[in-house]
Amino acid sequence: MKPILYGYEYSVYCRIVLAVCHEKGVPVDWVEVNPFTEPVGYREHHPFNRVPALQHDDFALYETTAICRYIDDVFPGRSLQPNTLQPTDLRQRARMAQIIAVVDAYVYWPLVRQVFSHRVFGPRMGEPVDEAEIQAGLAAAKPILAALEGLASGEAYIVGSQITLADFHLGAMIDYFVAAGEGARMLQDYPKLSEWWSGLKGRDSMIDTNPLKNPG
Repeated sequence: MKPILYGYEYSVYCRIVLAVCHEKGVPVDWVEVNPFTEPVGYREHHPFNRVPALQHDDFALYETTAICRYIDDVFPGRSLQPNTLQPTDLRQRARMAQIIAVVDAYVYWPLVRQVFSHRVFGPRMGEPVDEAEIQAGLAAAKPILAALEGLASGEAYIVGSQITLADFHLGAMIDYFVAAGEGARMLQDYPKLSEWWSGLKGRDSMIDTNPLKNPG
């Protein structure tokens, strides 16, 4: 039985899971859920009314990081070598976990909820631009990007030569951030992150899961 993924089309966290599933070659049955409303019965899947949530046979799971690790551990994958999105090197695995934690704690709000939402997403939905929110997000983004620049491996992927869950966690956020012109220009100030992003953004798993790829 294919996993069922409950999610919201534009959710950056749902996109992370979809990108991991795409990379591993795991098909899912998608159920659209709007977390800004109160979908009937959805709290049975996620008691906090957030997305995503996963149902795989009789096993239910919520929280993006847990879902991604489950998908990586349970499904053998398609063509990855090695066949995992989690490093076997313990220091790289720790770095992966650290970057994912940094993204959740510090990246999401300024880069996505302030810059992307107010510059790109809101106007697409007919809402006015809030310049104060955008400027606050940009100001907060600078030290965060500087910290990530210091953590980036300088190799093909964010923690080394192997693609990992951290690439998708950060990549989904960066893709939204650079959809704003100010975000794209700011990223250029961080050479390791810029080089990393220039490689990652061309992967099918990133292109095919981008909800903005067909604007309008």
